[in-house]
Amino acid sequence: MCSLPEDQSRCAVCQQVQRDPVSISCGHRFCRQCITRYWEKPAPSGDYDCPQCRKKSRTLPVHLSEPNDAKGSENMDDNLQRAIVNHKDSLKRRYECVIGIEKAGIQTPLNRIYTELYITEGESEGVNNEHEVWQLETASRTPTSHDTAIHCNDIFKPLPGQERSIRTVLTKGIAGIGKTVSVQKFILDWAEGKTNQDVDIIFVLPFWELNLIKDQQYTLLGLLNYFHTELDIGNAKKLTACKSMFILDGLDESRLPLDFQHNKKVSDVTQTSSVDVLLTNLIKGNLLPSALLWITSRPAATNQIPPEYVDQVTEVRGFNDPQKEEYFRKRFSDEDLASRIISHIKTSRSLHIMCHIPVFCWISAIVLEHMLSTDKRREMPTTLTEMSIHFLLIQTRLKNQKYHGRDEMDQEELMESDKEIILKLGKLAFEHLEKGNLMFYEEDLKEYGIDVKEASVYSGLCTQIFKEESVFFQRVVYCFDHLSIQEFLSAVYIYHCYTNKKMDALKPFLKRKSRAASEELTLDELLKSAVDKALESKNGHLDLFVCFLHGMSLAANQKLLRGLVTQTESSPESVEKTIRSLKMMQKNMSPERWINLFHCLIEMKDQSVQEEIQAYWRSENTSKILTLAHCSALAYMLQISEVVLDVFDLKVYKTSEEGRRRLVPAVRRCRKALLTDCHFSDTLCEVLASVLSSNSSHLVELDLNECYGLTDSGVKLLSAGLGNPQCKLETLSLSLCGVEEEGCASLVSALRSNPSHLKELDLSNNRSGDTGVRLLSAGLEDPHCRLEKLNVEPGGVNTIKPWPRKYACDLTLDPNTVNQQLSLSEENRKVTRRREKQPYPDHPERFEYCRQVLCREGLTGRCYWEVEWSGRRAVIGVTYKGISRRGKSTDCLIGLNDKSWSLQCSDQHYTAWHNHKPTSIEAPSSSFHRVGVYLDWPAGTLSFYRVSFDTLTHLHTFTSTFTEPLYPGFRFYCDTSVSLCQV
Repeated sequence: MCSLPEDQSRCAVCQQVQRDPVSISCGHRFCRQCITRYWEKPAPSGDYDCPQCRKKSRTLPVHLSEPNDAKGSENMDDNLQRAIVNHKDSLKRRYECVIGIEKAGIQTPLNRIYTELYITEGESEGVNNEHEVWQLETASRTPTSHDTAIHCNDIFKPLPGQERSIRTVLTKGIAGIGKTVSVQKFILDWAEGKTNQDVDIIFVLPFWELNLIKDQQYTLLGLLNYFHTELDIGNAKKLTACKSMFILDGLDESRLPLDFQHNKKVSDVTQTSSVDVLLTNLIKGNLLPSALLWITSRPAATNQIPPEYVDQVTEVRGFNDPQKEEYFRKRFSDEDLASRIISHIKTSRSLHIMCHIPVFCWISAIVLEHMLSTDKRREMPTTLTEMSIHFLLIQTRLKNQKYHGRDEMDQEELMESDKEIILKLGKLAFEHLEKGNLMFYEEDLKEYGIDVKEASVYSGLCTQIFKEESVFFQRVVYCFDHLSIQEFLSAVYIYHCYTNKKMDALKPFLKRKSRAASEELTLDELLKSAVDKALESKNGHLDLFVCFLHGMSLAANQKLLRGLVTQTESSPESVEKTIRSLKMMQKNMSPERWINLFHCLIEMKDQSVQEEIQAYWRSENTSKILTLAHCSALAYMLQISEVVLDVFDLKVYKTSEEGRRRLVPAVRRCRKALLTDCHFSDTLCEVLASVLSSNSSHLVELDLNECYGLTDSGVKLLSAGLGNPQCKLETLSLSLCGVEEEGCASLVSALRSNPSHLKELDLSNNRSGDTGVRLLSAGLEDPHCRLEKLNVEPGGVNTIKPWPRKYACDLTLDPNTVNQQLSLSEENRKVTRRREKQPYPDHPERFEYCRQVLCREGLTGRCYWEVEWSGRRAVIGVTYKGISRRGKSTDCLIGLNDKSWSLQCSDQHYTAWHNHKPTSIEAPSSSFHRVGVYLDWPAGTLSFYRVSFDTLTHLHTFTSTFTEPLYPGFRFYCDTSVSLCQV
């Protein structure tokens, strides 16, 4: 009997992680597709053998599914199984074609045009209040520690190393990035029997449809039957007998309150409740706890679901650079046309970034195909405004050709003929943009005097979504194909109102003192007012609209829209005045908001913008403490520009570790990067490796000296970038980085993979040892290796303390702060909880009730200390001196107020606390009760490590802007003691 392999997660046929795994009679498991293809050509004897153990069977094995699947099928009656077959047919018809992205009346098969999207496990850290579009470049170029690519059909499968089961997945992504298309592809593949056949039923409940019945009462059974009439699930037993999955698409469009805290509990699928109550109980797991849930949302709305009800967060990042090219090559059979379009898009950074969004790829494909095939002499669009204008012209021409048979109209006549409907759509777009609405109903169109049939004719601009499966959905929902189209039409409408003196529409942009003189409003005043209003937005929802408005100020763009908008006196002087105004505004503005002004300058084709970027990077602004948003904006602006810096010194920028991580992608736009004396986590190494692998990187010299956190694991990640053929690095300095033999082996492997560029390698003051030196020397013997200088002296130095212990400081406990039920010993370096009160004198700094004590030393700069604790649990932290000493409120407790930060330790668990907010830390249980604390006060970081022998395991890092010295402190429970250790 052949034993099963140790790694059962891999298919023995394709040697990859199993997709849609199935088991056969001998017990081995394979991808369903792989084993099916293998058995398409049975042996001459008619036997079917196992590809792994070669055990033969006279008949084709029938149990090609998980045991649970068979169990579910056995429990379903024949009527339900037939209903599920009809259900799959219904979903297949519903999702096999893409609606709303081609000429009216033409449907495109989803399977023909679908390009795999880049979906990652995890999410970007922190809250990003930039416009969604401006988040694209940072997201695409800065992988996080969770940046693991996931196939959309594998959304519920645990990643390698994960043992937990996944019930609820929350997938986020900006508007138009491909969330709904990913959902449709998942459903279609399931309905066609290709993937996820362990799921018996998929229930599709889009939030925009749920909005239509938000005031009605249903049982969960009744709701599902209304949405999927072909199922006709008659009782609860039928439903519970199935392995079911719910897809809740478009959380950001929800108009339901989703009150998880106060909604009543419902656990019976036959109990009548509101739609809101049913959904919250479904998500909580009170209803159908074994059912799978997939929720999609734009980023800003994800906080509507409490994190404790989500097992895994994923992020759709749209197309990465290779997928962009794949999209255009799939769309055009003419390879030369596809190559020219790809080449043109790469010449414009704004267009290239926008093409991360699949819908914008579609817009670009339409515009550039038309221009390259009809008028090759016309100047190609290089800005978002130009691209959007040409898209509007093409859609209008197609509409007139199809519905009115008018082919010979010139451009001005074309715009004049459809002026009324376009401006009505523009007014609808603007007023709903202000409210934050992306979807609207038939009554909304009528309110603006828009004929429903006329709107549907513009299939490329306004998509009509009919849902015919459910009898009570008699209403029609409309939306623009992408947020950028809505923002562009909003700008067209506002510009029209300005040129025609329709001041009522311009009131949102007029300050009170100027409204009396609104008739005298100049163009640069309007643009400045629009910028001011956009800057008031907390989520940047008007940023792209303002960019389009500035683009409309150019005479060339106004000429393209002749017949729709009236041309203004856009003299070079007035354009220059607007540009000067933008530059004046940016002087007193934080960089994360100036990023939008930067894009306005690009839309106005201001050539001086590159010098502005370089000046900002060299200005005194770099001496200020930078927020995370500052760092994202600075890195983004440098990447999008054509500027290449000679030197990038990370130490110049005062920020947190996460801030440095966000700045690191900017090194691709410099020749020499100084990243010395930084805490290099694996996450930062992954980011840097992606930079080294980029063909757009200009980096030739990289200095990582004294990055003590780098070690072998970081060097291994960096080596993946060094070994990439795209890497052009010539000099690499890794002195005092804790590199040992394994790190040397990784570097040698990288040199063998990409031997032609690196010339100098400094590994001095590391622990490479004789073996490491021999490995490197052997690598030098490669005839293709161009390494000219290798520094490994002094070899094998072991006296250097591993980072961050070189910042060790001496601490003593302060007797004036110690609570009376704590006793000090060992020269005030140990404290123990006592049952009896200690005879301490009264002191204003003593903790009255809380069992706490602080150290004497107030810390700034970089400091490290270690603490050993005993007992069931202890709290280790830091606090400002002003923490309250009287009473029992949270104002006194370290970690439970805004003046302190702490780590609660126990044998099984760690929890980080700040301002009464806990963060649970997943770490395996350990008998080691020693904790290291590293404070980087200038950078605003406080890190905790578990210490075992000489190994530091990172547990958690707080980021903040510290404003005064911090005092180490401790809180005690029964039978707890804490000792300050000698480092």
